[in-house]
Amino acid sequence: MSARTARTRLFAAATVALAALALTACENGEGVRDEGPSAASKSSTRPTGSTPKAAPDAAHTTAGIPPCTAATTRIMATEVSRPLNHLLLTLTNTGSRTCTLTGYPAARFGEARSVPSSARETRPRAAVRLSPRESAYAGVLLSSGDGSGESGATAKTLTVTFKDGGTAHPALPPRGVHVDDRLTVTYWQSSMDTALTY
Repeated sequence: MSARTARTRLFAAATVALAALALTACENGEGVRDEGPSAASKSSTRPTGSTPKAAPDAAHTTAGIPPCTAATTRIMATEVSRPLNHLLLTLTNTGSRTCTLTGYPAARFGEARSVPSSARETRPRAAVRLSPRESAYAGVLLSSGDGSGESGATAKTLTVTFKDGGTAHPALPPRGVHVDDRLTVTYWQSSMDTALTY
């Protein structure tokens, strides 16, 4: 038998043996498994109309938005019948840009040397953003409703100081307002009703 014929038979036998091994592996569950589409094909099959990830709540973002100042706002003080002994402060953005309000109004009544305390439970979760001509509100508890307050006096002037040092002087009723040591202000709110719930 020639060397060429021997090589041909050896190659054929090896081929048959490899085919038998492959068939046995598949029967034992050890063959090649379908892993599903590749990462590239997975991404290509993602629905094109899927909802994008929501952007951060704009209400919580103040970067790039200037604070409201006395120069770009107008404040009005209004007595309300309900709740009793309350005053409503309304601040309106009179500027041409959106501004933000944080904290509570630093409102000094009459000749008082200090501003009233704040109702911390009224603190909103985010700064109040005011577009031009929009308004924010703060409620003021002027005095106790049951007469238990002390150091009562009549205040005829009101000064609101902004964080940049600017001031506003909203007019009070001609007779003034009665204040005592229960004087408290709420944080700035975007809703009038919320400002008057304290």
